[in-house]
Amino acid sequence: MKIAMVGSGAAGSVFAAYLRKGGAELWLVDKYKAHMDKIAADGLVFRTPEGEEVLTGFHTSATAHDIGTMDMVILMVKATQTADVMADTMPCIGPETVVVSLQNGLGNDLDLAKFVSEAQIGCGCGRIGTVLTAPGQCDSRPAQGIVNMYLGPVYGGSIAAEGCKYIVDCFAKGGLNPEYLDDVRPALWKKAASNSGFNTVCGAVSYTHLTL
Repeated sequence: MKIAMVGSGAAGSVFAAYLRKGGAELWLVDKYKAHMDKIAADGLVFRTPEGEEVLTGFHTSATAHDIGTMDMVILMVKATQTADVMADTMPCIGPETVVVSLQNGLGNDLDLAKFVSEAQIGCGCGRIGTVLTAPGQCDSRPAQGIVNMYLGPVYGGSIAAEGCKYIVDCFAKGGLNPEYLDDVRPALWKKAASNSGFNTVCGAVSYTHLTL
């Protein structure tokens, strides 16, 4: 299955690394030229709690216009950029292409539904800390001992269901502990509620520390 990771910064690179380790064929799409060039030339340095390795075999591009029709597109841009990025990404999306949002926040599926059929739409969320330490280098800090990735269709579409099952298998082979859900929306709401509390406290503590 040909998969495009649209938005290959810290989180996108980490997710792509796990998928690549699990056997997926990846096209990384990002405008960060130094990052894309480094991966194309030397591979992606991937660090986890288990150690460091260099992953190769990625295709890279600054745009989705020239990569051909994909079997799956995974969006990892900021939620506020979804509609604009989808408009630019449509050249690589066909009627059978699965489109999966692994973005933070709620309502990303509504933006996707403006461009593709509901049967094509999947979503997911992860419990993974990610860092882009330098061009061509990323660190993964997954939650330990629990499910750290949920994936599934949003509207019950068979196209999305099969695609999500495929990447759940790749994530598992790559070293994560993912779970497929027939309806992923409860997991998305739980993640959003968790982020709302956790991020607010972290922001307040950081601001207090900086102003003392």
